[in-house]
Amino acid sequence: MSSAGRGSMLAQPLQRPSAGRVAALLALVVLGALVGLAGTLVQAGWFPGGLLLALAGAAGLFLGGSRATGSRSGAVAPAFGWVVAVIFLTAGRPEGDFLFGAGGGSYLFLLGGMALAVICATLGLGRQPHADGARLGK
Repeated sequence: MSSAGRGSMLAQPLQRPSAGRVAALLALVVLGALVGLAGTLVQAGWFPGGLLLALAGAAGLFLGGSRATGSRSGAVAPAFGWVVAVIFLTAGRPEGDFLFGAGGGSYLFLLGGMALAVICATLGLGRQPHADGARLGK
C-alpha cells in the first residue's frame, strides 16, 4: 500500500486543503441546507411523489458532491448541511408554528435522508493510491 515510493498513505502527514477545496465544501454545505429546506416543503405537499422526489434530490446531491470532489468529504459536507437544516426545521416555535407534521411521511423523510447520507458517504470515493494500472506487474 505504498503511494509513489513514499511509504504507506497512513504514514503521510496531513496537509492543509486548498482554498478551492474549502470553498467547494462550503458551497456543498449550503447546497445541502437548501436541498433539505426544499425537501421539507415538497415531501408533505405531494405525499408519495414529493417524498420520493425529496429523497432522490438529497441522494443526487450527496453522491454528486462525492463524485465532484473525488472524496468522501464531498458527500459528508452536503449531508451535514442537510441534517442541520432538517433538524432545525423540525423544532417548533413558541407560537406553535412548525413545518413537519406528525405523519409517517415526515419520519420517512428524516430517517430516509439520514440513511441516504450514510450510504452515499460510504460509497463515496476514498483516498486511493496513485498507480498506473490495476495489475501490479504492468
